[in-house]
Amino acid sequence: MRHKIEMTADEKMWNRISQILAVVLVLLSGIDIVWFAILGDKTAFITFSMIAVVFMLVAYMAWKSRMPFLYLLIAVTAFVLYFNTNFSTSTYYFNWLFLAEAIVATLGGSLGTTVMIWKKIPMGRVAVLPLAAAVLILAGFLGFWKVRYDAGHEAQGLARDELWAVPAKYDGEEPEQAGTVEEVVYDTRAYATDGRSVKKSAYVYLPYGYSKEKEYNILYLMHGTGDDEKYWLKTNPYNKTMLDNMIADGDIEPLIVVTPTFYVEDDCADDLDQLTYSFAKELRNDLMPEIESSYSTYAKSADDKGFAESRDHRAFAGLSRGAVTMYHSVLCQSLDYFSWFGAFSGSRTDKTAFEDTIQTDDFAELPIHYLYVASGNFDFALPGQIQDYQALLDIEPRLRSGVNTCFDVFPMRYHSMGNWHLALYNFLQKIF
Repeated sequence: MRHKIEMTADEKMWNRISQILAVVLVLLSGIDIVWFAILGDKTAFITFSMIAVVFMLVAYMAWKSRMPFLYLLIAVTAFVLYFNTNFSTSTYYFNWLFLAEAIVATLGGSLGTTVMIWKKIPMGRVAVLPLAAAVLILAGFLGFWKVRYDAGHEAQGLARDELWAVPAKYDGEEPEQAGTVEEVVYDTRAYATDGRSVKKSAYVYLPYGYSKEKEYNILYLMHGTGDDEKYWLKTNPYNKTMLDNMIADGDIEPLIVVTPTFYVEDDCADDLDQLTYSFAKELRNDLMPEIESSYSTYAKSADDKGFAESRDHRAFAGLSRGAVTMYHSVLCQSLDYFSWFGAFSGSRTDKTAFEDTIQTDDFAELPIHYLYVASGNFDFALPGQIQDYQALLDIEPRLRSGVNTCFDVFPMRYHSMGNWHLALYNFLQKIF
């Protein structure tokens, strides 16, 4: 006959404290699940629900097995998630619960381990069922991700939309028929501040066999905060390699790609949002006339008439603050020049901004050929993007989900070039 072993007073005290910690963590994880259910994105909901369930299981193990150091596993993971999924000026700490979980788990793990050592409280038996459940969930999730990632990475044949990875054949060696990248220096003004004259540069990708006798579609591609006009094609040259291979394989038509910058020397260093609006004047008055008078596009003349008549052959996309610039300066201020749009990991444009711009005067009659929106499920920009995108669809009859707009959420991607490289791959297949 087995006798129940009575806990000492110290063990009972720790058991009660650990139980409270476990309950708090379970409640916070439960709120996480509800939070992402309300957000409305399936990929993010599934991912964060599984993480929340694993947190619950580990918290239960830490309590039942008297192993407070397990709380530290939750703490480390929650801190990483917090810093990846939050940015003050973009999300206003939408995922603040991760920080709360990290703090609670850190206190529980560090203080609990200290108390157990000090009071010489022995560890209990491992709670096998929650351990097995947590391992199965993690193994299943990571295994599924790897299978899907490998399938996308090794895909052959014609290009198609991917959520997992750009096929390796596009990121390998440059084809023999590779395009070139040139730097263009142009005159502009500091439109956001004192209007002084400024010289800036942009980079221009020209497809293999570029000829002034042909007309080319043109894509303007903007970087994000802290980067510059070199970011897309020079700093991350595999974007150029992908362009070369997609054109060489016949997946997309040859096109010109221009990578400018919204920065104007050191202007607006404390309020970069001003530049996301003022770039419209630079784009319309200086950059486009310089580029499209120098290279062969569908614009018959590098002026308002020529740009307006050729808008069907012009696209603009950006990442992070570059995506914000696309909304503020291009969709809202230059819809008469552009008809294809891409927003990668950035938004910060509410429905009032759209109502006051694209739904007024002549802009209200212009077609929008495609709006492509993308983000990673761990990207701090995702919550704001989802909210702004849905608000836009609610008021804009020209955009129909699945017809001329879509929102891709990439599993296991965060605010990084891996995310944007995949977004560019998909976007290139949708435009023109």
